[in-house]
Order: sequence, then structure tokens, then C-alpha cells
Amino acid sequence: MTAPTDGDGATSERREPNHLLRAFLIWLVLAAFFTPFIWFVLGPDMAPGNMTTSASSIQWDLQVLLTIAAPIMLLVYVWFGYNLVVFRYRGDDPDANGLWIRRDSIKLQIGWILATTCVVLFLFGFGTYELVYTQGAGGGEGPSAIWGPKDVKEAAAWSPAKSSSELQVQVIGQQWAWTYRYPQFGGMETTVLNLPVDTWIKFNVTSLDVIHSFWAYNLGVKADANPDVNDVAFTKALHTGRFEVRCAELCGIWHGAMLSVGHVMPKSSFYSWARSNERTLAAATKELPPYALTYTPSYTGAGGGYYTGLTQNEGTH
Repeated sequence: MTAPTDGDGATSERREPNHLLRAFLIWLVLAAFFTPFIWFVLGPDMAPGNMTTSASSIQWDLQVLLTIAAPIMLLVYVWFGYNLVVFRYRGDDPDANGLWIRRDSIKLQIGWILATTCVVLFLFGFGTYELVYTQGAGGGEGPSAIWGPKDVKEAAAWSPAKSSSELQVQVIGQQWAWTYRYPQFGGMETTVLNLPVDTWIKFNVTSLDVIHSFWAYNLGVKADANPDVNDVAFTKALHTGRFEVRCAELCGIWHGAMLSVGHVMPKSSFYSWARSNERTLAAATKELPPYALTYTPSYTGAGGGYYTGLTQNEGTH
């Protein structure tokens, strides 16, 4: 029978190997390999990519958190695996219990409390910094962001009469399609979401009927589309490309087909497209309700407007 051991591996009957040291060395070798592997090899290719500032921020967060989590997960797996191999039942010692560590050890308790406290405080600080400094609180959390992105000066309540440094795009969900209005281009509406590169975009997301969720995965933008609510989200495209928009909230029988395609374009191409569509769609735009942050069946004051069902004008690219 193997006598219980203390944390150093010592016994009263015979000398046991230092199991803690053995497991620690195995963990150290694996952590020394996998931690930089995750950071330098896997990290740059993590979802959702780096097409926009918001997507790049999400990718960075995942890279940091997974790099931190990897050594902790390895520690659990190594210790579990070590015990399975070394202390598995072999039929010759039915009373063996494996390595025994005193649970009333003050050093163990203090070490565990300090380690977990440091991890939680770091995550709190990291999450707060990323929320406030990089993207601001305008990530689809409501109509009035407490903080905007660090280099954007946002008007408290935008209207077509006010100038703004961002491109305003209104996202309108309805069963079962997305439409997009560009108030800075006469309020014209299309079913294709085209955006200029290297420009801050302010999405104003709303719905005409039930709750939808605007999810432009490659852009790193996700915001609920609620009736009578303007949900704000910011992003800035860093390079051109194609992306998809889906609904991420079960909204009815054709929820799975509620998707569209968008493009991030060079600035010159975008403004040429936008001005051309503004002229081409002018007659149809006149039939739409005046631009408002939300649309309701009856007039609701300065923040809302009438709707009778929006005409979906197909954009071109």
C-alpha cells in the first residue's frame, strides 16, 4: 500500500518521485510551445477577421483571451492526464489513492485566491478598456452610446439637417428582408449595403415589424433591430471586400433566408455609386416616408415617422 504523500511527494514508508514537479515540467514544456503558437500562428487568422475596426477589435480580444486561457487549460489537462497514467489502478494496490495534497494548506488557499483574483481583475480591466477606448459603447447596445469610438465625434442626435463626419446608414429589418437608407444621399433606399473604405460608419438599426438582429459577421457588427427603437453601432472598414448580412434573431418562417450581400468599396467608387443611385431613385424616394430614426404606423413626434411599407429599390454595384 502506498502511503499518502504531502505536496512535496514525501512519504513515511518510501520515497516517492516528486509528482508535482514532474507534472509542472510537462506543463511548462507544452505551455512554452502552445502559447506562442496560438499568439503568432492562430491569432492573426481568428474570426471574424480584420476587415473593419470592430472585427479587428474582436479578433484581438479573442487572441488575447485564448492566449491567456491556453496555459490554464493545459494545466488542467496535464494534471488530469498525469494522474490517469501514474495513479491508474493496476490491481496490485487496491488501497492506493494517488497523490494527496492537504486541503487545509494555507499556502495553497492563499495562492489560489491570489491567482484567481488577478485573472478576474485583469479581465475586468481589459474588457473595460476595449469597450471604452477602442470601439466605444456603440456596438448595438441602444440608441445613445455612452462612449463613441476614440476618434469619432458623434452628434447627440443626428438628423439630415446636421452635418456629421460619419457616414450614416440606416438598417431596416422587416419580414424577411434588409433594406438600407442613406439619409446623406437624399434618403435613398437600397437592398444592397455598400460602404466606403476608411470611413467611420454609424449604423442606425430599426425594424418595421418584429425583432430582428442585424449581423454583418465580417464587419464585426451585430445589433438588434427592434420596432420603434434606434440601435446604434459603429465601425470603420479597413480594406475593401465582400461581406454578408444575416438575421441572428428568429423572426418567422423565412428567418433563414433573410440575408443580403454588401461591399466595402474605394471611396471614389462608393460616392459615385451613391450619387448615381440618389439621382436614379429620386422618384421612388419621394414615395417613401421622410427619413426618421424609427418608423411607426402613426406619427410619434420628432423621433419617428409614418410608414406604409418601404419600397425596396435594388442598388447596383
